[in-house]
Amino acid sequence: MESIEAAGQLRAAELGAAAPYVSYPPTPWWYAPSAGAWVAAIIGTFHWWRENAGLFLGSLAALIAVELVFVTWMRRRHGALPRPGKGTPPAEIAGVWREFLVALPVIALVVGLVWWPAGVPAAAGTAFVLVTAGLAVYERRYAAAAARTRARLR
Repeated sequence: MESIEAAGQLRAAELGAAAPYVSYPPTPWWYAPSAGAWVAAIIGTFHWWRENAGLFLGSLAALIAVELVFVTWMRRRHGALPRPGKGTPPAEIAGVWREFLVALPVIALVVGLVWWPAGVPAAAGTAFVLVTAGLAVYERRYAAAAARTRARLR
């Protein structure tokens, strides 16, 4: 009898620890393409790197301001905002985070390999496609992992 009660308490504690990772609304449909466009715009600012320092720095400042507004909105919307590499997520979500963290340098490498021979516009376009697709895949995998976690802990 005590072992059944202890198991229930353990499951409740695990569910409480997992709550910041599994109990928040999904990101809006426009998140992945917006993030892809933002990364493409960051890369696009490098077109002005040597031509016009004012345009380059102004564009970077505007894009960083947009990012700060977005992150502030996301934190208010989600409350606790889990970040890959921080905290102790449930095992299902930890696997998705590992995939995400492995994909980041791969995407950066591919964008760099396109940038080198083809230039900034091609790199920006490549970044838009890869970041948008990558985030869409990540969001689907994360939602599935969160559902598996909730099912396991209930």
